[in-house]
Amino acid sequence: MVVQRTEDAPPRGTAPARPDNPTAPRAGTRTAAPGERTGTRTGGGRAGAAAMPAVFVLLWSSAFIAGVIGVDAAPPLLLIFARFTAAGILLAGYAVAVRAPWPRGRALAHLAVSGLLIQAVQFGALYSALAMGLPAGVVALVQGLNPVVIALLAARVLGERISGRQWAGFALGAAGVVLAVADRVAFSPLGVVLSLVGLLGLSLGTLYQKRHVPDMDVRTGTAVQFLVAAPPLGALSLLTETPAVAHWGAFGAALAWMVLVNSIGVFLLLNTMLRRSAASSVAALFFLTPSVTAVLAWAAIGQALDPLAVAGLVLGGAGVLLAGRR
Repeated sequence: MVVQRTEDAPPRGTAPARPDNPTAPRAGTRTAAPGERTGTRTGGGRAGAAAMPAVFVLLWSSAFIAGVIGVDAAPPLLLIFARFTAAGILLAGYAVAVRAPWPRGRALAHLAVSGLLIQAVQFGALYSALAMGLPAGVVALVQGLNPVVIALLAARVLGERISGRQWAGFALGAAGVVLAVADRVAFSPLGVVLSLVGLLGLSLGTLYQKRHVPDMDVRTGTAVQFLVAAPPLGALSLLTETPAVAHWGAFGAALAWMVLVNSIGVFLLLNTMLRRSAASSVAALFFLTPSVTAVLAWAAIGQALDPLAVAGLVLGGAGVLLAGRR
């Protein structure tokens, strides 16, 4: 006769105790992506995630102000070469110190391609346009069309479905971009072409990264992108520029901001958001950059803040809210 041990049976209506390792993840839980912190998400963690887009837009827009200051002090390609070299070394050193995993094989090759597009092509072209005298607001205007390019390509390349609400958001955002700089457009044909080249580099690089290395470790992946982008920009600087610094104070200040904030901080945010969200939703944030750039230019270098820029900020914000929803 089998004797039942009633003291070991769970009370009626309760779940049985787990016989396996109590620290093992429960069924249905998500495994953390490379470079992502594990553990329960607290209210502070959710608030930090919610704040990422606003912080990203503010810091990304500040790059235009730093760029105007920087290209007045040194040639644009030299400035970008110094930026990516310093940022790549600092971020790689940090990644080594915390023993972050480094990409290998195909992942490394894909990161190199995305780094050349997002970093070398985009910034080499945009900062050359600034050096030619194209206003920062116009450069931001062209770059602000990135969500439209992403939306047109994402459905085909990534299989992302763009809803009618999102298309309405894109339309509002594009209207906000135009309003933000409507009364400040000054045309330099070659500068406009370079701005378009930079836009294509950003858009294609974003889609390429989202498709081929969506789960990259943001620390080592971003370091690889910087270190891959720096050599061709340095070579182009030697071939096409006189690599000399005219004003070391302004150069040093602009470079420090661009390395610590616009490179390391901003691209860690960008790559984190690309891992967590659809490419089209992340790209919609660029609708806000022309208006925020106008506000920063008013606050930092005394440029007038006109009503159209404020209207553009409001429309761009509405566009981001719509485009971020399915």
